[in-house]
Amino acid sequence: MNTPDNLNPYRYVSGMTRRESLKWLGLLAAGSALTVTAGCSKVVEETITPNAGHWPDVDIKPVTAKGYGTDPNMVIPPESPWPLTLTEAQLTLVAVLADWIVPKEESHPSASEVQVPSVIDEWVSAPYHGQQKDRVTILHALAWIDDESQLRFQQQFVALATAQQQAIIDDIAYFDKHTPEQFQRIGKAFLRFKDLVLGAYFCTPEGCKDIGYLGNVPIAGDYPGPTAEAKAHLDGVLAELGLSQYAYRD
Repeated sequence: MNTPDNLNPYRYVSGMTRRESLKWLGLLAAGSALTVTAGCSKVVEETITPNAGHWPDVDIKPVTAKGYGTDPNMVIPPESPWPLTLTEAQLTLVAVLADWIVPKEESHPSASEVQVPSVIDEWVSAPYHGQQKDRVTILHALAWIDDESQLRFQQQFVALATAQQQAIIDDIAYFDKHTPEQFQRIGKAFLRFKDLVLGAYFCTPEGCKDIGYLGNVPIAGDYPGPTAEAKAHLDGVLAELGLSQYAYRD
């Protein structure tokens, strides 16, 4: 990602087809029940004061497109089951923020380099209850960040210098019981955004490689089976549970 400046502002351009983003949407949906930062929001959920700090009044149009239906084809999904809804400016802001969450490091690509913003666009555009709930959260968060940028630095977030962007990020990125009252609402919203960015990133081949995930890799030759150590461990667990009669025997 290029560093944004006033003369040549950065613009995110998706390099992902709809078919690809829909497939990543399915993977993200499959793993969305357990969020990366699960539990953090519960710490202060009941202490948030809705009127603390500013909160943008965003006119969010409902998504009225139909979904996949009751029997979706997840192997070959339709090209464009619903329109994408993020504007160019919103998508660019998502890209800049996503790269703060997952920056490029040596051989590891940033979130925008593996098209995470396109997956976020697909997610908030999908006409399902969970995604539409996130749509409201994410669009308010994006609006808040640009409002805060204008209040502090009289520019939109993508046009700020790195140090100015970090000053805002530092106030909202670590959401816990110590978060100042004026940042609790945006902190919780940004936490959900972070979950989606990380979830989308680690669904990609590059993200899987980053965490050393070796699943879905074919084994050359005959399957060797579990090691003797693994079998002994399993036998021990079954014994503790009183289920030794179900242990596998040759």
